[in-house]
Amino acid sequence: MDVMKDRAPLLLHACCGPCSLEPVRLLREQGFEPTICWTNPNIAPVAEHDLRLRTLQTWAAEVAHVDVIVAGDDRAAWEAGVASAGWDRERRCRACYALRLAESCRVARERDFTYISTTLVVSPYQLFDTCHDVLFALAPRYGLTPVWQDFRAQYPEATTQSRELGMYRQNYCGCRFSAAEAAVDRQHARDARKAARAQRRAAQTGAQSDKQSAVVR
Repeated sequence: MDVMKDRAPLLLHACCGPCSLEPVRLLREQGFEPTICWTNPNIAPVAEHDLRLRTLQTWAAEVAHVDVIVAGDDRAAWEAGVASAGWDRERRCRACYALRLAESCRVARERDFTYISTTLVVSPYQLFDTCHDVLFALAPRYGLTPVWQDFRAQYPEATTQSRELGMYRQNYCGCRFSAAEAAVDRQHARDARKAARAQRRAAQTGAQSDKQSAVVR
């Protein structure tokens, strides 16, 4: 018996390879057979976009045995409709989700899929509720049924697996704004660790001074 034929076809928008690991596994367990749709005009620079796509395609072909559709990547539309939101993250991400998921929905309808989902909701760094709202608003317009699941609990497992597989792992969502925001967050984290180490050293020095004072007395 061909197990794949018994599963319901589902188009899975994928933002990258590492975030696809657990959704593909779980969706298959739940009776779906995913086909991945790549449409991510937000990812910059182009070399980063291409590296993420190659990483996804290699894993899909060699490990997961899942088909990948490379759909439209309308960078001009992203600049016009998303980049204009600038540093307003909620508005920017909402517009970005809408652009990418609308293209995924278009492909799903064109290829006669009934179900659609996205790997965006693996990462705890994404705007979970915003992504939910966008997908559930778009899917019915294309005659599709959204398959929604909170994949964030699987993020640590996906992280471990992707490292074991030697997959390229990015350190920002994709756009130039997220790259800058992530860099600031990493700097704040480094500063916090540095301050904590300084506090520990000061506490240790103070404790040693107290001991020496006690001996002198």
